[in-house]
Amino acid sequence: MRRSAIAFLPLFALSWFASGCAADAAQPEAPLQVDIPLGSATLRAQLYKPDGDGPFPVVIALHGCGGLVGHSEPVQPRYRDWAEQLLKAGNAVLLPDSYGSRELGPQCRVKERERHVLARRERVADIMASRQWLVQQPWTARNRISLVGWANGASAVLWAVRPQLSFRGVEPDFRSAIAFYPDCRISAGLGWSARVPTLLLIGAKDDVSSPPACRQMIDGARGRSALTRIVVYPGAYHDFDRANLPLHAISGTSDAALPDRGHLGGDPEARADSQKLVAEWLKR
Repeated sequence: MRRSAIAFLPLFALSWFASGCAADAAQPEAPLQVDIPLGSATLRAQLYKPDGDGPFPVVIALHGCGGLVGHSEPVQPRYRDWAEQLLKAGNAVLLPDSYGSRELGPQCRVKERERHVLARRERVADIMASRQWLVQQPWTARNRISLVGWANGASAVLWAVRPQLSFRGVEPDFRSAIAFYPDCRISAGLGWSARVPTLLLIGAKDDVSSPPACRQMIDGARGRSALTRIVVYPGAYHDFDRANLPLHAISGTSDAALPDRGHLGGDPEARADSQKLVAEWLKR
C-alpha cells in the first residue's frame, strides 16, 4: 500500500471500514441544524445522527478555511461525503459552522492578522461548546467523542488536544483526534504534544500545508505525548481525500474559498486508505 508512516505505539487490532463499500442507492437524509450556546452568542451546527436512542459515538468534524456551507446546501459535498460514511459506521457527526455562525464567508484569503476567527482561539472555543452540548444529549456516548478536522479545522484540532488546553470540568476527555493536512508550522515550533491519541494524515507533495513541519511536530512529541501517528502519502497533494477532484494549481485564482497558492487534487488510493485508517482510529 502506497503510504509511509511513523507510529510511536503499536495500534490495536484493526477492523475494516464497513462504509467503504458501495454507497446505498437511497438518498441520505438531510442533516438537522442545531443551535449550540456559545457565551452570549449561538454556534450553528449540522447534525447527522443514526436512528434510535443510542448512545452513539460522536465525531465533531471541523471544516477548513472555505467554510462549511455549500452553494445551495447546508454542508459542502466534501464534508457531507465524510459525514455520511461516518454515519453508516454508526457514528453521529456534528459539524459546527465556525464562519457562518459569525456571519463570515470563506477565510482562506484573509490575512492571519486580519482574521476574526482563529484556529487556536475561536475555533477551539467552538470545539469546547460543541463538546459541552454533546455531553448533555441523552443519545451521546460521552466516553466516545472524537475530533476530525481538515486544513484550518485540523489546525484547530491540534490546538484542542494539547495538554495545556485540557477541558476542565467536562469529563471524560476526547476519545481520539484525526487531523487532515493541518498547518503544523506554529505547533512544531511550540513543542506540541497531545493528551489524546492523535492521527495526522497528509500528502507528501502538499504545498499548501507543510509535511516536513508535521513530521517535525510528531517527532518532537515522542516520549511526552499520548499516542501520535503520522501517515504521509507519497505523490498526494492537499485535499487528497476529496472525490473527483482533478489535480490543479490554485495560484492566480480569485476564489476566496481556496488558499492563495499551491495545488489541490484528490488521490483515489490515498483517499481509500485514509477512509480505512479513520475508521480504525475511531474504533480504538
